[in-house]
Amino acid sequence: MRYLVIAVGRLRPPYTDDADHYLGRLKGHTKVEMIEVKTDDQVEKRIPPGAYVVLLDERGKSRDSMAFSRFLDDRRLDGRPLVFVVGGAYGLDLPRANETISFGPMTLPHQLARIVLLEQLYRGLSILAGSPYHHADTPGS
Repeated sequence: MRYLVIAVGRLRPPYTDDADHYLGRLKGHTKVEMIEVKTDDQVEKRIPPGAYVVLLDERGKSRDSMAFSRFLDDRRLDGRPLVFVVGGAYGLDLPRANETISFGPMTLPHQLARIVLLEQLYRGLSILAGSPYHHADTPGS
């Protein structure tokens, strides 16, 4: 399965350490390619043909971690590259997106949204692999 994260803007410290942390952990499951572009209009050019495109936006559909893991599994079975797009500081309009998802109703800084995405990818793939990661950090379990 090919996973890509296309993001407008550069990731800067302290977020770079967190991204490296989750990208390292993801290597046990899959490879995630991070692509940074300078402007919104460069996003479309970086999306591979036939990819399933997910735009991150606070107005999108919310899922809990279990539902997100099922979403990842469905996309894996679909066989198409899965592309997540994170807009810059002012968001992004992407009509090409197959769907829009949200990590909650609050607007996240675009750099933090990338870290949340990487953590949720790791969590979702860990759930699918039967890893205790998802329950190890849940209070009361």
